[in-house]
Amino acid sequence: MSLGRIDEPDSSPEESGRTARRPSRGLLLTLALVPVLLLIGVLIVVSPWSGTASEPEIRGLPENEVFNARTLEGAELSIHGSGVVEADVSLNDEPVDTRPAKDGVVVDVSGLEDGEYTLRVAADATATRTFAIRTTPPDLSLDPVEADAPGEPVTVTGTASDAVTVALDDRDATGSDHSGDAAPEGPAAGAVEPDAEGTFALPVDRPGATVRVIATDAAGNTTTAEVEISVGFPVIRAAHLTASAWAHDGLREPILDLVREGKLTAVQLDIKDESGEIGYDSQVPLAREIGAVRALYDAREAIEEIHEAGGEVVGRIVAFRDPILARASWEGGLRDRVVQTPAGEPYGANTAYGSLSFTNFADPETRRYHVDLAAEAAELGFDDILYDYIRRPDGRLDGQVFPGLGDLTPEESIVAFTADTREVVRAHGARLGVSVYGIAATRPTEIAQDIPAMAEHVDYIAPMIYPSHWGPGEYGVADPDAQPYDITHRSLADFAAITEGTGVEIVPWLQDFSMGVQYGPEEVAAQIRAAADNDMSSFLLWNAGARYQAEALDIAAEALAGD
Repeated sequence: MSLGRIDEPDSSPEESGRTARRPSRGLLLTLALVPVLLLIGVLIVVSPWSGTASEPEIRGLPENEVFNARTLEGAELSIHGSGVVEADVSLNDEPVDTRPAKDGVVVDVSGLEDGEYTLRVAADATATRTFAIRTTPPDLSLDPVEADAPGEPVTVTGTASDAVTVALDDRDATGSDHSGDAAPEGPAAGAVEPDAEGTFALPVDRPGATVRVIATDAAGNTTTAEVEISVGFPVIRAAHLTASAWAHDGLREPILDLVREGKLTAVQLDIKDESGEIGYDSQVPLAREIGAVRALYDAREAIEEIHEAGGEVVGRIVAFRDPILARASWEGGLRDRVVQTPAGEPYGANTAYGSLSFTNFADPETRRYHVDLAAEAAELGFDDILYDYIRRPDGRLDGQVFPGLGDLTPEESIVAFTADTREVVRAHGARLGVSVYGIAATRPTEIAQDIPAMAEHVDYIAPMIYPSHWGPGEYGVADPDAQPYDITHRSLADFAAITEGTGVEIVPWLQDFSMGVQYGPEEVAAQIRAAADNDMSSFLLWNAGARYQAEALDIAAEALAGD
């Protein structure tokens, strides 16, 4: 019986099983489209044409979002992003002008006043940033400061309202004025924080003649003030000794005896003299290079001996009259160190000093040489540094050229030199004095010695008011050499008047030698009394031969005791 045809299978049972698990064509197509659809979705999310714009970027704000006086100068904020060229830009809801930049626009904020600000930028998207402007510096005032001696530690006190730190201003060391520095995270090294009332106490280990203090507020604004360190001034009654005189027992010992007896309080010992020679074994490189060192005495031993006798040591440095430095500089091609004529020759050929005798006070290397000598001497233990010949040469100013002087007058340049030196020697514990001509009180430009200006930067001024050096009729004195009290009293009264209020001491050079008139103890004592009658109890005695009349000191002391 026939049941019809039965077709044979196309494959084996195993193959038939695999065929049964194979996906349909529709499923395969769907799976193939999944990555494409996912990619399209991503593109839809991130592409510009999706309708979601990025926020504009605002650049130029300080890290702490506070502008101070320095950072506000020329400050601009730049805006970048899609559509910012046509954006609406406002500050505190007020429209502001913009100008195109390389890839955006710029807003000038340098002219804004102190306050809080919100910058809003409405472009394809909107962005806002807030910032503040704080340009008012802290108030700073310093109290007077006194020290027991030059260079001794002091504490500077005062008030600094709105300041977060008060510190020593190190502009001299770094050349920076700190103006507008970023706000500190905490006190700088050596800085202190004012209390709630703004008061502070700042220790200073090694002050110079002045201390400069800087107060900084939270925004980084600064205020600087300085205070001069007042140092008590001792009575100086000294006699001049050259380096050669110190090395001579017969000249040195009588002076030390006067110190031991209390008739003198100090010895004026030459460091560098009129010839340019240095009396001790100086280690200043330029001094050794030019052959200026003679080493006639041991500086430390001499200072110790004078101190043991009960006196102080005034170290005299003859500054700008220096034939050794002048000749070495000229012959070495360093001619700016030398005062010149308008023709470019060394000045002085037709003067009593001779050619190549005066160095140039305006030359930086010449100035540095003398500051280095002063610093070395102060560090060795000299109690005072006393400059001499701190002036221009005699003669007409139009016949002298000072390379490097620039726009300053000779007087201004020399005053600046004294200020530089005083800071250095004070830091080493010494005072600074300057020897000046008697005529400088009334004729400051004649040799470039402006006494009132100098008085602001030295501890004492030593006018050389020797009676024999005045001409007839000066100060109404017919014969000054024969009238030592009159000329001394009147000329010193002038120095007292023009330095009043400066705090400087006047320590006059007095004459213990004879020129026209024979000077004995009475004539020397008359000058001491004239100085005392001007409230000047200090003096320096000059005798080039280092021989002094002790009797003059006794006569003056007796006369003053009876007044």
